[in-house]
Amino acid sequence: MSARNRELLGLFPVALLITAGFTGVYAARSADLGSVSLTYGLIFLGLCLAVHIFIRATLPNADPYLFPLVALLSGFGLVMIYRIDEVLARQQAGWFVVGIVLFAATVLWLRDVRVLERYRYVIAAAGIGLLLLPRAPGIGAQVRGAYLSVDIGPLAFQPTEFAKLCIVVFLASYLTEHGDMLVVGARRVLGITIPPLKHFGPLLVVWGAAMVMLVFIRDLGSSLMFFGAFLALVYVATGRASFVVVGLALFLAGAWFVAGTVSHVQERIDIWLDPWHDPSDAGFQIAQGLFAMADGGVLGQGFGQALLQLPGGAQIPPAPDTDLIYAVITSEVGLLGAAGVVITYLLFAERGFRVAVMSEDGFSKLLATGLTAVFALQAFVIVGGVTRVIPLTGVTLPFVSYGGSSVVANFVLLALLLMVSEQARAPRGTVRSPVVERISSVPQKAAVPGT
Repeated sequence: MSARNRELLGLFPVALLITAGFTGVYAARSADLGSVSLTYGLIFLGLCLAVHIFIRATLPNADPYLFPLVALLSGFGLVMIYRIDEVLARQQAGWFVVGIVLFAATVLWLRDVRVLERYRYVIAAAGIGLLLLPRAPGIGAQVRGAYLSVDIGPLAFQPTEFAKLCIVVFLASYLTEHGDMLVVGARRVLGITIPPLKHFGPLLVVWGAAMVMLVFIRDLGSSLMFFGAFLALVYVATGRASFVVVGLALFLAGAWFVAGTVSHVQERIDIWLDPWHDPSDAGFQIAQGLFAMADGGVLGQGFGQALLQLPGGAQIPPAPDTDLIYAVITSEVGLLGAAGVVITYLLFAERGFRVAVMSEDGFSKLLATGLTAVFALQAFVIVGGVTRVIPLTGVTLPFVSYGGSSVVANFVLLALLLMVSEQARAPRGTVRSPVVERISSVPQKAAVPGT
């Protein structure tokens, strides 16, 4: 069976699961089911089929499982958000469509991800600007102690979702050119390989940027996500585990210093260590998330059955559509359903790293590694925060949590991964689909060896 037929085959059970989810929510709200849930399922299937047809025409050799996994996460997220708030679900569905459009635009406009390598410094500057944007006067917005959002008139978005793509592209490009130099001339100190200082600079710069992010925008989750992706790229580029050890030591040292000097970070850590010290105020969010997960048990309460609102109107757990949506998932579908969500993210990570392994040119290999690592780490940060593995932060659960910035940025991430996959899996001598060649007639400046 061809790759595209396997992709198509994977979309139908996803649509059935989404239809069953909407049906469960309707059954909990009303005895009269009607045909609304079936309509929603068919609309979702129609959108997925449109994306499948586009991929079949433009990226015929791309990985056949990445998009069905994304469809499963997106559809499940829509069901959960609809269960929480119908208005938010309609907005999320709109952003899902926008994400699909931007996905197609990325494939048609970019054509070859290796073009990005030539503009790494411009992309890096754009990424740094996006990271600093939430602290810009007049447009920056504070969300639960952290500067995460930008409000421009009716438009609000989180720049870190797009900055992560810029940072990964820059690091992949830089390490492709200078990765070997981190090893050449390295010295052994106490059993640890230390690269030359002039090439060790990028590691120190990224470490410093992560620490500045902690202090300046107070975003613990994003700093962990960016720095973890960077260490993954350094390891793949050099093959030296000692660099990862040094990087982790620097990050832990900086985090310890920041935790002792920045009250917001220290407060997050204190709540993580002991949410029961003040469960009605500071520890309320984590405590209610733990209660919700415990209430779900092994099989869950069922769609639409979990307690999300007190008689007085207060929501429990707080922020159920964003920070604590994983707790709501566990409450509704139980440990088994929540484990299924985690397994879906693990499968996406496995396919993403497989794309990196199959890639033959250095930039594509590192780009796929970085994109997959930052995606997987983002899922880990929010799931780990809800389950108290790490302090809770304000990042979104990719494709599941409510948030237009996250949906759109992750669809661009998916487009880049599929384009790398197309190049890696295409028969020898094939560069891109004839459809893309016809749509875009701008010639490349130079041919890339090995294609």
